[in-house]
Amino acid sequence: MEEQTIPLLVIYEGSQAGSRWPLEQKRVTLGRASDCDVIFQERQVSRYHACIEADEEGFLLRDLGSKNGTTVNDESVQGQPFRLRDGDEIVLAATVRMGFVAGDATLPLAGLMTPLTGLHLEPQTRRVCRGSQELAPALSPSQFCLLELLMESQGRVVTRQDVISAVWPDALGGVTDQAVDALVYRLRERLTELDSEHNYVVTVRGHGLRFEPREE
Repeated sequence: MEEQTIPLLVIYEGSQAGSRWPLEQKRVTLGRASDCDVIFQERQVSRYHACIEADEEGFLLRDLGSKNGTTVNDESVQGQPFRLRDGDEIVLAATVRMGFVAGDATLPLAGLMTPLTGLHLEPQTRRVCRGSQELAPALSPSQFCLLELLMESQGRVVTRQDVISAVWPDALGGVTDQAVDALVYRLRERLTELDSEHNYVVTVRGHGLRFEPREE
């Protein structure tokens, strides 16, 4: 099977949602201008909003003086370039959301065409498939982390604290129950797009959550 090891931008939300952009050039520009490498239609995005540059150590994200700003993992990127790591979530103008998939991830170009039962995950690209159907746009990093945690638990109950420790390991101010509930709700909503007849994420009242595989 042919393989590709080029880093990717995976667009989660915005006019390019569902797209994957290989970072094959030394410099990739993001914005509304027609000569940008990745063009977005959102008016909140500046004409030349940000760029990603390759160097000897990896990739750097720079904000190009955008009007509405750039964040990585909810932290503002201003002035100084940001060193990207696998799984980083980039947001332009609080509107366009994308993930950075590092170059050491191996992506099979042939895709997932073999019929499968239940759900199949590709952690390196955050792909979720059922049979030959792929969930698009891809799950956000937090949604994928929760799903991966549940599936790896193999039917055991996952507590709220387990979820917080896995999804928000560096949270300093604490994570509210509302944040956990919102994440669970959104994950269920996205999985319904793949399979509307089965609930994969089951609430065990008073204990937590459990993954319910589909028997086919």
